[in-house]
Amino acid sequence: MPSSEARVPTEHASKYLQQLCKHFGHRIPATFDAEKGHLTFEMGTTTLAAEPHLLLLRNESPDAAGLARLQEVVASHLVRFAFREELRIDWRPV
Repeated sequence: MPSSEARVPTEHASKYLQQLCKHFGHRIPATFDAEKGHLTFEMGTTTLAAEPHLLLLRNESPDAAGLARLQEVVASHLVRFAFREELRIDWRPV
């Protein structure tokens, strides 16, 4: 199963994790607490983990097209929520 990971340096990892999960939770299954989250999209899943200075994102999808879409959706929403800082989101295959 294709998967990717991004390690996003930020002082607000827990805040962004919770914002993403609350936002998507209105439309899709989402579970989360202050340190970890899980989103289930039609095209795959995203697992989130907040560390003191890092937000870890991991995507899995049945196919490459779904993985690409998942990366775009998660990254675009994260950038929108983090408009006060310039985040660097580099997806790497896992």
